[in-house]
Amino acid sequence: MRIADELRQDIASGRYAVGETLPSIAKLGERFGAAGATVERALAVLREEGIIMSRQGIPSVVTGAPEHDAAEDAPPEHSEEFTLLWNQLQEISEQLRQQKAKLDELDERTRNF
Repeated sequence: MRIADELRQDIASGRYAVGETLPSIAKLGERFGAAGATVERALAVLREEGIIMSRQGIPSVVTGAPEHDAAEDAPPEHSEEFTLLWNQLQEISEQLRQQKAKLDELDERTRNF
């Protein structure tokens, strides 16, 4: 979906940083020349990916950067030590994403208490 792809790129490039709110659905609709329902679907895709958080009546907030292939980040040639550290960093990053998902789920379940 073009709108989700462009917003994903905007977030990855830092145009919208983690913790920052996205423009309103109306403003995004103007930017992309799209109906509000189309923008809503794009935001739903980003929500499912864990990139944004949104609730009715509250602006969408960037909660994470888009996932990408870790191999793209690594320089082409490395020492064994660098490769080992790089792999450990990627594992830690994945563990953090999993913990964030668990915390988000717990937050959602306990919101009405």
